[in-house]
Amino acid sequence: MEQRSWRKRIGLGLGVFAALVCALALAAPTVGHMMRQQAAESVRSAVLDAALQCCAIEGSYPPSLAYLEEHYGLTVNRSDFAITYESYAANVMPSVRVVPR
Repeated sequence: MEQRSWRKRIGLGLGVFAALVCALALAAPTVGHMMRQQAAESVRSAVLDAALQCCAIEGSYPPSLAYLEEHYGLTVNRSDFAITYESYAANVMPSVRVVPR
């Protein structure tokens, strides 16, 4: 009788462990996607902050992302993100889109 109870406990423990492993395996891709999206939003925020700083100092928004990299020390990991920087006019805030690769 005692041996059956011990086996049930072991079986229940293994079942719970297997369920946790399956849940983690299913959640990992979603968590990874959310982290990439958050990182892309952080990069976009850094680009816009640098553009605002440039506008405050120079009186106009920068013409390109390369200008921010050259004159304001902005560094972007282009291997992880695709960045679109569109400047319409010197007095209009640029449009910035960052997409994880």
